[in-house]
Amino acid sequence: MTAHRNLPTVLSRAGAASALTLAAIGGTMLAPGAVPEAHAASLSAKALNVAASKKGAPYKYGATGPSRFDCSGLTLYSYKKAGKTLPRTAQSQYNKTRHISASSRQRGDLVFFHSGGSVYHVGIYAGSGKIWHSPKSGAVVRLEKIWSKSVRYGRVR
Repeated sequence: MTAHRNLPTVLSRAGAASALTLAAIGGTMLAPGAVPEAHAASLSAKALNVAASKKGAPYKYGATGPSRFDCSGLTLYSYKKAGKTLPRTAQSQYNKTRHISASSRQRGDLVFFHSGGSVYHVGIYAGSGKIWHSPKSGAVVRLEKIWSKSVRYGRVR
């Protein structure tokens, strides 16, 4: 009788342990897509840190680093250092990302500024409505509040 009474406890512990073991070893079996999302989060966090480390670097049209950048040059450089290759221009980067809503944005996602159907500027989302970007000639890489409602968001995959 004693063994029978403890059977649910033993089974629930074994079931929990088995589920945790399966999740640790083969997470994609239990949650398809979880590994790529974790990889994307890690990638974007690294890219964000790279962009922040370039604070104060001067803007130069067409520059892709390591000491001068234009807007898409900064995002290209930051993601390249994190291990992902992006296209060269802001529009091409927008076309390559997975488009997400403002409510889904996360730190490290790309923020695209647009006019009509054309993307003209890009930065890396830093949280709290701010981006790291290389804004224009005469300016430097800096953290700045998003100043426009005409933005779209993209996640690098």
